[in-house]
Amino acid sequence: MSVLNCLSPSPGLRHGVRNAPARLFAVLGALVGVAVWADGIDPHQRERHEVGSPVPLERAAGAMTLPPGFTATLFAGEPDVHQPIALTLDHRGRLWIAENDSYPVWQEHGKDRIVILEDTAGDGRMGRRTVFAEGLHYVSGVLVGRGGVWVLDAPNLLFYPVKDGADRPSGPPEVRLNGWSAKGIHNLANSLTWGPDGWLYGCNGTIFDLDIGAPGTPTEKRVRLNRGVWRYHPVRRTFERYAEGTANPWGLDYDEHGEFVMSNNVVAHLWQVVRGGHYPRVNWGSDSGKHTFEMLPTIADHLHWGGGDWTESRGGLGIHSEAGGGHSHAGCMIYLGESFPAEYRGTVFLCNTHGHRINNDTLDRHGSGLVARHRPDFLLANDPWFKGVSAQYGPDGSVYVIDWSDTGECHDVDVTDREHGRVFRIAYGDSKPGAVDLSRETTERLVTMQSWRNEWYVRHARMVLAERGLDDAARLRLTAMFEGERDPLVRLRALWTLHACGGVDEGRLLQALEDADEHVRGWAVELLSETAPSDGALGVFETMARNEASPLVRLHLAGALQRVPAARRRGVLEALVARADDAGDPNLPPMVWYALEPLIGADPGEGVAWIARTRIPKVREWIARRMATP
Repeated sequence: MSVLNCLSPSPGLRHGVRNAPARLFAVLGALVGVAVWADGIDPHQRERHEVGSPVPLERAAGAMTLPPGFTATLFAGEPDVHQPIALTLDHRGRLWIAENDSYPVWQEHGKDRIVILEDTAGDGRMGRRTVFAEGLHYVSGVLVGRGGVWVLDAPNLLFYPVKDGADRPSGPPEVRLNGWSAKGIHNLANSLTWGPDGWLYGCNGTIFDLDIGAPGTPTEKRVRLNRGVWRYHPVRRTFERYAEGTANPWGLDYDEHGEFVMSNNVVAHLWQVVRGGHYPRVNWGSDSGKHTFEMLPTIADHLHWGGGDWTESRGGLGIHSEAGGGHSHAGCMIYLGESFPAEYRGTVFLCNTHGHRINNDTLDRHGSGLVARHRPDFLLANDPWFKGVSAQYGPDGSVYVIDWSDTGECHDVDVTDREHGRVFRIAYGDSKPGAVDLSRETTERLVTMQSWRNEWYVRHARMVLAERGLDDAARLRLTAMFEGERDPLVRLRALWTLHACGGVDEGRLLQALEDADEHVRGWAVELLSETAPSDGALGVFETMARNEASPLVRLHLAGALQRVPAARRRGVLEALVARADDAGDPNLPPMVWYALEPLIGADPGEGVAWIARTRIPKVREWIARRMATP
């Protein structure tokens, strides 16, 4: 969903020069919390009156433009769906939709709901609709797993317990966390996602500083959060800020190696999520670090809008259409299903709100991280009401897209449409949905699924195993996969599954630090540092920092250090700052600095010695700046 605070792009990505008066009006509007335009008329209010009604329900899918071989069908639409704001699939391949009827005002007696949409005939269309929960106040996220259903309903993260096979809660919802706010209207907590490690991840786009914690937690013990990515462990009940910054991140997914990316509203559309990373903000919000000095850059080497004033990029027309349709994005999905042509595997799909379309970017390796490159747009809705919010692939590899279906985006809060909402299914060739229920599969078969190509099965099987727990045979099979499988991707999946199920110890993780594959080594660093790593692990980290050939692994080491008390970071940091080969990497200099800064802040006199041992020019510069900055 797009945001009000639509200001400047990164200088290296600009396609044109912004109109200064328009920018001034936008800033004034941001300060007072309303949209202000140079001519006094919000262009989206004007657009609403110009475009009339959406493409009729029965013609909407047929009106879409797709690459050859693809077809779109209407899975469900109004009156069965309206204002869909979040989408997830359960272990049976059914769609769970969060409907935000309250938008744009939090309602004490809300009508928001969670509904289950099920294809009962195998024809790619909804055959059964079930209301799971209603009476919610300002819902913005839903996710199934770990014995129930997780719902973001400001100010709470709710957990509804569910008995096996039931489509209704088995008891009242439990407030696991609170402190979120709906005052940002469209800048909200969103994009609930199960990480490969068993954590519950989410984005946060608030324009306010929030203090998040379990009910009853005093303010001083809560986690300060504004924009960025957070995570919550459903068993340990631990909440933490994972990375911070950007404008209004809305969409989160990870590639087959577990590297997260998030989509973002307002100009630069794609960012790699590095634990402990700091990203540039657009307008509101302040970084938790006073001396970060430089933020991690976007991984996109392009923008999805052309030159001129940013307010003009909302129409998705002219040069903006050629570039990608506009600067507002949501619903990041990395396609790892099985039915699309090979060229789409591992690419990113993004709902472009302004352009009424779905963008498609490739992800290529670049130094320690990734770079996103533009591909032709995947879908053109040819409907000015189309506002895609989320896309998810299902067990047969087809993709489901929810359409908010309105004309004014989030800016038009006075004339919000409450009647429309649509879900589309995008399929390739003769792909047809079939009956599936992973919750009924044997544990042996769920373990086998860790080697399957379709990631939908891999991920859902991992979650079912985490819910069910591992018996001795399953633990032995996964351990054998981890220790003996030739395919590094299968070893990585076995490692994640063992960890998510509590079946891997420090010894095996230390063993994984010597794996031939860089992704296995990097994730071993991550898992060893979920809490403060042991002295033994830190000793190995120090050796790796000196000798590790992979910049990706060194990036994981730099991120892990933020979990280590400052006094214990020294040995690993001394090795990392001496790596002159990292000087030109887009991520490593700032990440190393984020870990080093507390040492210089505690004793600026140490700065001279650190400057002498540092071979990364930017880090030397930041040390000097920190020594001179209170």
